Amino acid sequence: MAADTKHVVIVQGHPDPQHRHFCHALAEAYAVGAREAGHDVVTVDVAQLDFPLARSREDLESGTTPEAIRQVQDALTRANHIVLFYPVWNGAMPALLKGFLEQTFRSSFVFPDAKPNERLGFSSYFSQRKALTGKSGRVVATMQMPAFVYRWYFHPHPEKNTFRLSGIRPIRESLIGLVEVPGGRKREQWLAKMSALGRRAA
Repeated sequence: MAADTKHVVIVQGHPDPQHRHFCHALAEAYAVGAREAGHDVVTVDVAQLDFPLARSREDLESGTTPEAIRQVQDALTRANHIVLFYPVWNGAMPALLKGFLEQTFRSSFVFPDAKPNERLGFSSYFSQRKALTGKSGRVVATMQMPAFVYRWYFHPHPEKNTFRLSGIRPIRESLIGLVEVPGGRKREQWLAKMSALGRRAA
């Protein structure tokens, strides 16, 4: 692989495993652009993964990491750039995606060198090595509301905080509003933009 190419992980966070949505088209456009530019692309489809929701603090702190989640963690560790796609439901990410992020970004993964009693508390953020330091990220969210309403009324985004906690920086965002408005021109423009971002792995 050439020096200017990257390992890219695309996380498809739409929870519907049966139907294609605009989130899927956006992620595919990004992936096609990235592959055309020579980047290595791995796609994680959250709706297709087999993992339980965490139901206690002990699940996340000392429970066994599900195999599907462990494979995702391995892919994230190898990545240079991570892109998360999801639809906004009720002003936030879908519940399945939230459960996926809780399982994936558990403290034993985020702070790989820390002892169990060192992973908790605010001081861990500053004192411990973070698993994904040196990697960049992008969050792509689709919504029925205008994007500026989501940006200002619902900020900050918890998924960006999760990314930051694990060391990912910078984290850029693409907020795509009014996706249910009739007419395809805006959609085509966003698909073209995703392809261009994919080519740059940005």
